[in-house]
Amino acid sequence: MAPQAERIAAAAVARHARIRVTGLEALLGTRFTADTLAALVRRFPQARFVWLMGADNLIQISFWQGWPQIFNAVVIAVFDRPTYSLGVGSAKAALRFAHRRVRESEAKTLAGLTPPAWMFIHARLIDKSATQIRARHGQDVSDGP
Repeated sequence: MAPQAERIAAAAVARHARIRVTGLEALLGTRFTADTLAALVRRFPQARFVWLMGADNLIQISFWQGWPQIFNAVVIAVFDRPTYSLGVGSAKAALRFAHRRVRESEAKTLAGLTPPAWMFIHARLIDKSATQIRARHGQDVSDGP
């Protein structure tokens, strides 16, 4: 994994008024996503968190430290990604939590659901890698993630 400063700089392509890129893990003293989410849920018990990830991450999330805890901590929205979507149904995480998959037609209720709950969201596919997107936004990609 790239150092935190590099990951924060790479995330800067998500320019939107409601998105703020932070080094929250350093503040919380966490290293793994499962631990970060557990800390957030403890710190903000009234908040409704939805974890956003691409289909590529759903396919390999079973290799992450404490991955079942991620599903049990927050609702998850999985976005379609070119070439990865076909493998989603056979992903270990998708199979383990198949009984908690929510239909896409219920997307407006996603934030109100109780974990574990997850949804696969079909979206307009963009056939560009994260490296290509960062390069387009003028970020140095020579050593990027």
